[in-house]
Amino acid sequence: MKDALKRCRPHFIGVATFSAMINLLYLTPTIFMLQVYDRVLSSGSPITLLFLGFLCLGGLGTLSMLDWLRGRLLVRAVACLDENLAPAVIDAALSQRDLSRHERAEALRQFDTFRQSLGGPAMLSIIDAPWAPIYLIAAFLLHPALGMMTLAASILLLGLAWSNERSTHRIMAQANEAASLAYAHQGQVTAYAEEIRALGMRNAMVRRELLARARVNDMQLRGSFANGNHSGLIKFARLALQSAALALGAYLAIEGAISGGAIFAASLLLSRAVQPIEQIVGAWKGLLAAHGAYRTTDAMLGRVAAVSHTALPDLTGLIEVERLVALTPMGERVALAGISFRVEPGEFIGVAGLSGAGKSTLLRALAGATPPANGAVRFDGAAYSDWDSEQISRQIGYLPQDFALFPGTVKENISRFAGFSGMDEADVDAAAIEAAQLAGTHDMIVRLPQGYETQIGLGGVGLSAGQTQRIALARAAFGNPRILIFDEPNAHLDAAAEAALMQMLATRKAAGVTVIVAAHSGHLLAAADKVLILQNGQVSQFGTMKTPKANLQPVAPGERAA
Repeated sequence: MKDALKRCRPHFIGVATFSAMINLLYLTPTIFMLQVYDRVLSSGSPITLLFLGFLCLGGLGTLSMLDWLRGRLLVRAVACLDENLAPAVIDAALSQRDLSRHERAEALRQFDTFRQSLGGPAMLSIIDAPWAPIYLIAAFLLHPALGMMTLAASILLLGLAWSNERSTHRIMAQANEAASLAYAHQGQVTAYAEEIRALGMRNAMVRRELLARARVNDMQLRGSFANGNHSGLIKFARLALQSAALALGAYLAIEGAISGGAIFAASLLLSRAVQPIEQIVGAWKGLLAAHGAYRTTDAMLGRVAAVSHTALPDLTGLIEVERLVALTPMGERVALAGISFRVEPGEFIGVAGLSGAGKSTLLRALAGATPPANGAVRFDGAAYSDWDSEQISRQIGYLPQDFALFPGTVKENISRFAGFSGMDEADVDAAAIEAAQLAGTHDMIVRLPQGYETQIGLGGVGLSAGQTQRIALARAAFGNPRILIFDEPNAHLDAAAEAALMQMLATRKAAGVTVIVAAHSGHLLAAADKVLILQNGQVSQFGTMKTPKANLQPVAPGERAA
């Protein structure tokens, strides 16, 4: 974050320079008032008043122009920060395997919270605050007593601002964190509204989400009330001190120590000196959110290590699992407890076990989706961490149990959005069609409303579960990977689609591709060279099937696997 802010330094230097000039020009009304009282009223000259008026308008016009330029520069600074950091934030959210789904979903929102605060009114108040001594010096030039009162007012309001920070920081930080979690929960609930209605859970979920919101609102109210108390007190102190400055100025004028115009100038100078403090306290809630967002984003980016990977040869398909320990997605328990096995190139391995035995976690670890807590997964002898993640991922065809598709066309999903990585569109078309034909989904796709250009909504909206899974199978086959890792690939397939799946596996195995499939289907497992049986996160058995191995051939349409 600091490096990115440094790259935007020219914009911030420009903003600071304009701020200095703007704060000097804010003295224009004060000087105009002094001149009117001390020169125009004493001389009774309309010409003097006219020229002073033109000078005042010129100063105010320049002030407005500089303020406009400063605002544009600040917008440019925000755009510069986005240009430098947004790619890193998105890449970190997608590449860091130890992040939770919530942290990934929040990554860009946290960055945007900081970015938007950087260009908001609160930031201008912070930028103006260092120039408050200008008005303090001007007050001292009018009279030392007025300067001392302005100094005392600034110290008093700074003390109130510090007290505000002490009383609101912790509760507002907790409220922001709770609000972030609540929004994540609500997003998941609303995404599955149809299922909730079908299960008769609507009223229960409404009450549950309202209770969560009530807890967040309670924390935010307490923080806002504390902040509001200080804001009100600061506003009262500022107005009272302005009146006190008027009174002091009047007394000094009576004593002949200052002119009549200085009475009102003293009040204006004090107001300008303490105004940034009042504005900062008023925007404190947003500033705390921005500070928290900065720390979260900076911590996430700080975990990104710039590692250079040697471009290793293409995979042969050899996989070695060495004392692999993996945790469940939330890290609450061990899913795999030190398992080891070896898969030779071109072997077909079936993975079986009861629900919760660790099948999906094992396949996620093999595909690189779940980082090992201990041990290693090696491809052709090299640990996964020694490979460039993009290079090895292109050589692995992975079908997760939750086979999500992403907003875009069918072709884009099958091609893993390769067009956005610079791959030629003609090559993308050819490779996507080849993958679809290999997975036996081409005929299904061309019957969709716009064929390969059919748009897919969020979460695969617009397709059935079977269609979604078949497109995900084609995605796994894209680029002719050397390793296929499938988790329950026939869960939503009809007989014809399952026949196409079996044909795909037969074709890939004949081509020397390593295949690992987790399944409950006896037909799929019977077709494997070896079966690995998991029990409570450990390997119970690993070897050839005792029964005669099934011939890996397509299932005839209308038949179902045993």
